[in-house]
Amino acid sequence: MAADDVSAAYPVDARNRVRRRHDRGHYDHATVHRLLDAACLGHVAYVVDGWPYCTPTLFWRQDTRLYWHGSSASRMLRTLADGAPACLTVTHFDSLVLARCGFNHSADYRSVMAFGTARLLTSPEAKRRALVMMVDRLFPGRTAQLRASTTREIRATSVISMTIERASAKIRAKGVADEEEDYALPIHAERLPIHTVIGTPEPCPRSLPGVARPANLGGYRPGRALETALAEAHAAAFAGPPDGAETAYAEA
Repeated sequence: MAADDVSAAYPVDARNRVRRRHDRGHYDHATVHRLLDAACLGHVAYVVDGWPYCTPTLFWRQDTRLYWHGSSASRMLRTLADGAPACLTVTHFDSLVLARCGFNHSADYRSVMAFGTARLLTSPEAKRRALVMMVDRLFPGRTAQLRASTTREIRATSVISMTIERASAKIRAKGVADEEEDYALPIHAERLPIHTVIGTPEPCPRSLPGVARPANLGGYRPGRALETALAEAHAAAFAGPPDGAETAYAEA
């Protein structure tokens, strides 16, 4: 079964079941993966010596696996290296909602919590492929345009992989939702849409004369929604055969 088959869904148990407003919960691969692929910054929660930590990190998805990277000296990566429970979350913040009662003030959002056992990627080939996709997931074809990373640079970077064992998405898209009798009150109410858009690119002031912006960055245009560009880039980066990446990752 394809990971994004409309019939595919993550198992639901006490760990990932949406308890409050369960009508907003979604467990199907299509919804969960769509929200993950339209983001690039997540927060990884884990426990070290009995204390909770939550680390922001860039991440990417391939099928039902998540990947993120960091310094080899990172406390998070050292903790997760041998296999440890982790939870990666992302949130798309869509609006602030002003109602006619403080109780009904809210926000529209789309969020995901993904649970699994995170492990260090130890296969050299898997790590090599992952470091390519760390860049190409955001900018397809970018790595081929760059100076190759040195052995020292690669050694200084670690990659964590986590198969998604459980996941849930939670979505609110209601706007103003007051008690029926409150609509008769002379109180202003509104929805304030929130959009994250791409600004005007700022070329490095030390770029050499004549170096043009590559055509494969065209998806990142001023005024375009960031999540649209990210989702488009993800689809392009993983289009077609995985070129051995799936096998390499699975062996890690």
